[in-house]
Amino acid sequence: MSEFKINQRTVGTDQPAYLIAEMSANHGQDLGRARDLIQAMKESGADAVKLQTYTPDTMTLDCDREYFQIGPGTIWEGRHLHELYAEAYTPWEWHAELFELAKQLGMDCFSSPFDVTSVDFLESLDVPCYKVASFELVDLPLIEYIASRGKPVIMSTGMGSLDEIQEAVNIIHAAGVPLCLLKCTSAYPAPPETMNLRTIPDLADRFGVISGLSDHTLGSEVAVAAVSLGACVIEKHFTLSRNEPGPDSAFSLEPHEFRMLVDAVRKTESALGQVNYQRSDKEQASLAFRRSLFASQDIRAGEIFTPANVRSIRPGDGLPPKYLNQILGQKATCDLSRGMPLEWAHIPESHRLTHNAES
Repeated sequence: MSEFKINQRTVGTDQPAYLIAEMSANHGQDLGRARDLIQAMKESGADAVKLQTYTPDTMTLDCDREYFQIGPGTIWEGRHLHELYAEAYTPWEWHAELFELAKQLGMDCFSSPFDVTSVDFLESLDVPCYKVASFELVDLPLIEYIASRGKPVIMSTGMGSLDEIQEAVNIIHAAGVPLCLLKCTSAYPAPPETMNLRTIPDLADRFGVISGLSDHTLGSEVAVAAVSLGACVIEKHFTLSRNEPGPDSAFSLEPHEFRMLVDAVRKTESALGQVNYQRSDKEQASLAFRRSLFASQDIRAGEIFTPANVRSIRPGDGLPPKYLNQILGQKATCDLSRGMPLEWAHIPESHRLTHNAES
């Protein structure tokens, strides 16, 4: 599969990269701020808004046992899961308004569901596609339920082994719905050296899908590099300001940074172009700076061309340098002054090569 549609937008290998702005917890439990985020996403050039649909109780248990305390290695170390998700979740009663706002602004809006009740709720909002988060890659019953809704699926592969990815892909393929796999390093933030972006084209080839990147690095360079490797989808967390506290703000892009990412991606896409060996219009003027064969000394009619009186120099008005060996040792048919470009007419007819467009 090389492309599919999300609403009216075609996503695929011959299309501009589909750029998703992830709101996550950056609304800070303030509906007004959530609206401001979506407005800023539009102004920053995002194609789509992504939410996360869960409640603390659909995600985990309110339990103080050690299993529910976050261990070392993340920015949330020491916190309890239920407490973290109570701070981070997007209230379900906001969803309809946020979806409508994104639609009015000309953006797609969809979400990551984390259990079957959130899938059912999102279906009531007629979502155009679903996002499966990296952490849910191994929740095969949830993936099967999502795929059964018949919508395109974008699935992150962070932490996933080949076997785990294959199991999830098999379920989605069995449902016959379009799939995009996102390379993801599930670290927050993710160091660039852990990204292994060459996995992006391998995901596409190995699983017969389109592929992209869910990017938790700081900055835009990694996302731009991913597009150069064929990423069809880029997902980035979005915040109004990293100075504001929140579970995800530290690894999110601010509006001006997301705008820079969009501009860099579009410029990269323009530069990638197509396989092409034709001379561009812009190169025509530069032909003058090619080397060609010139008389480097005055040459009399009948005098032999030698390395001393013929040189390959700039500009490109004379015969191409590739003919130098054929010309050396021949006699000039007329007088040539120093600085004249050589032409076939200056060579005895019996020794002239067949003319072509290059000469």
